[in-house]
Amino acid sequence: MQFDVVTCPNCGKRNRVHAVADGKPRCGQCHHWLPWIVDAGDQDYAEVVEKAGVPVLVDLWATWCGPCRMVSPALEKLATERAGQLKLVKVDVDKAPATSQRFSVQAVPTLLVVDRGETVARQSGAAPVAALRSWLDQALAAHSSREG
Repeated sequence: MQFDVVTCPNCGKRNRVHAVADGKPRCGQCHHWLPWIVDAGDQDYAEVVEKAGVPVLVDLWATWCGPCRMVSPALEKLATERAGQLKLVKVDVDKAPATSQRFSVQAVPTLLVVDRGETVARQSGAAPVAALRSWLDQALAAHSSREG
C-alpha cells in the first residue's frame, strides 16, 4: 500500500499517511488531524482522488516547471491549514500522461478541486497562497451551496 510520511504540525511526530484510506489521517501520538498530502499517477488516480471522503486539491505539475516548485509550498500550507477537511494530491504530468490528457492540461501547474469524482474548480498557473486560499474557499463554498 502506498504511503507518504507526514510530520504532525502539532507535535512534530512523523506519521505514515496512506494515499487511500477510510476516514482522514490523524497523528498517532497527539491525535490531531494530519495534512493529507500524497502523490498519484495514472494507475491510482481514480482510487486516490475520486474515492476520497473529503474534497481533493489536485496539483498537476512537472519537475522542470519553476512556477510548480514555487506554488508547491503554498499548496502544502493550505493542506496543513485544512487538515481533516482537504486532501492534496500531487500528479507529475510527465509520469502520468493519461491523467494529464484526461484533463487537457495545457499549462503547469494546473490545479483542480475534485469532490467525490466531480471537478468543481480549475485554475492554471501559480499564485500566492492568499490568492489560492481565496480560490479554494470560493470553489468549495460554491460547490457546497449547489449541493445543499
